[in-house]
Amino acid sequence: MAKIHPTAIVDAHAELADDVEVGPYAVIGPDVKIGAGTVVQSHAYLGGHLTIGQHCQIFPFAALGMKTQDLKYKEGDITYAEIGDDTVMREFSTLHLGTRANEVTHVGSHCLVMAYCHIAHACHVGDHVIMSNAATLAGEVQVHDYAIIGGLTAVHQFCRIGTYAMIGGASAVRQDCPPYMIAEGKDVGMAIRSPNLVGLDRHGFSKETRAILKDAFRLLYREGLNHSQALERIRLEIEPIPEIQTLLQFFATSQRGVY
Repeated sequence: MAKIHPTAIVDAHAELADDVEVGPYAVIGPDVKIGAGTVVQSHAYLGGHLTIGQHCQIFPFAALGMKTQDLKYKEGDITYAEIGDDTVMREFSTLHLGTRANEVTHVGSHCLVMAYCHIAHACHVGDHVIMSNAATLAGEVQVHDYAIIGGLTAVHQFCRIGTYAMIGGASAVRQDCPPYMIAEGKDVGMAIRSPNLVGLDRHGFSKETRAILKDAFRLLYREGLNHSQALERIRLEIEPIPEIQTLLQFFATSQRGVY
């Protein structure tokens, strides 16, 4: 049976696994589902059609499953939010429901969402993502697996952050940030600074793979080529390892343009 503090308010229709823990003064709504081993700490608020996976940690004053701030929302439409397994939502973090009927806001597994972060409607955050304090995702942003977003960074609607990318703190992101790269800056100063070599090394990418990605970075950002020219040279000159294919696909599918 779930361990629920007597001051917590848990709706009778909420679905909690047997070993869920709910701290003092937490509030859990009727359409919330929480998986085994998850701990909801004091004063957290969980509402809407929200599903939380196993072994998550929800810290005090997190507000998850809240109504979208998107003015296109039609009252009465049912929208969703979901969090995978082993994810941590720190103090005052916020996660909003989708806007359109049946739309889902998704946060993956093994993520760390630090204090004061915001994830807006219809965002899709992959697995093993880290969002540092007060990082903010506007609506329909995609953050791919293993990306890191620095503190106080704001990401514009519909932008994408590629896998293993790292965004420096206090950045303003208005276009897509490519996988395996470090991006940082504000306004016109936003730029791709280098490959994320330290992060790739820490995640077990070989020296050879890191060297190939460094060559791709050079063609994209140091040779004075436009993106079309650089991508063509990458196709012709660089070994088509899976990481290069991911990089090329990211550019090919961009809607907002890539830094």
